[in-house]
Amino acid sequence: MSDDFQQRGGSPWGSPPGGNGGNGSGRGPTPPDVDKIIREFQDKIKKFLPGGSSSGSKPIILAIIILGFIWLASGLYRVLPDEQGVVLRFGKFVKTTQPGLNYHIPFPVESVLTPKVTKVNRIDIGFRSERDSGFSSSGGVADVPQESLMLTGDENIVNIDFSVFWVIKDAGNFLFKIQDPEGTVKAAAETAMREVIARSEIQPILTEGRSITERDTQEIIQTILDEYTSGIQITQVQTQKADPPDQVIDAFRDVQAARADMERSKNEAEAYANDVIPRARGEAAKILQAAEAYKKEVVAKAEGEASRFVSIYNEYKNAKAVTQERMYLETMEKVLADIEKVIIEKNAGSGVVPYLPLPELKKKATN
Repeated sequence: MSDDFQQRGGSPWGSPPGGNGGNGSGRGPTPPDVDKIIREFQDKIKKFLPGGSSSGSKPIILAIIILGFIWLASGLYRVLPDEQGVVLRFGKFVKTTQPGLNYHIPFPVESVLTPKVTKVNRIDIGFRSERDSGFSSSGGVADVPQESLMLTGDENIVNIDFSVFWVIKDAGNFLFKIQDPEGTVKAAAETAMREVIARSEIQPILTEGRSITERDTQEIIQTILDEYTSGIQITQVQTQKADPPDQVIDAFRDVQAARADMERSKNEAEAYANDVIPRARGEAAKILQAAEAYKKEVVAKAEGEASRFVSIYNEYKNAKAVTQERMYLETMEKVLADIEKVIIEKNAGSGVVPYLPLPELKKKATN
């Protein structure tokens, strides 16, 4: 090959058109001798074989050794941080490996699967987006009544749509313990939600009780999946919609409005009662206290009069004349206190007018 190569002018295609090479001397550049390079490489490899180059089977042994190294090296594999390695031996699950560089017996003895374990998966129940339903796409949502209509504990029907978010917790169980992971999660989620709705009333489901419904549903789903050893972890249950059925939603809203009016009237009545009742109780307490005070006053006055009468009676027994005169004077003092009086002394003597104008004197004294 080398002599023929040289005879054709150093080019495997002969001389270029025109008889001139690229160097202007009439011959092209001389390429390397490939056969010589191969022979030199073979000689270097034969030096490492026992017995030198005398045996013709040495290249075969060398090839086998190289292939053996390549086969053993093929057992190295890398698990990314968001993956778990699942080692299979003749198709049977053996162990789970963590992220990093790992080794397994090369194919066909063992093989490795590396599912993503940090990816958050989502399953919608009760509705489908148009993209998921196979429609062309404006981003609308298609309702699935057979999944979304559920019976509540107070015998009402609620139309509820919700989403379940989950990740792989154990890749080995996830791949080999359940046949249809997404179908299993969906069935468990629908079962759990129906159980929670069946023991709840419709009002909390539609209003403030959504968070409780979501929490209870997540707990039941996780319990079911753990019983299946599915290797799945439920991260969240999110309610997308909770309404009465479309056929009765208007009537239901009327009922809700009436219930709101009832609550408002009830609150107003309670506010009025809270204002009037304490006031009436205060007035009643005031009247009772005034009556008690009047009672004590009358009793005390009566007791005082009785005591005074007894003391006067005791003095009367000791000195009747003096007591009678004193009583007479005190009585006349009370009787004549507010009466205008004129005193005439019949024994005043001649030349004296027996008249004492007390009211006039009192007025002058006042002025």
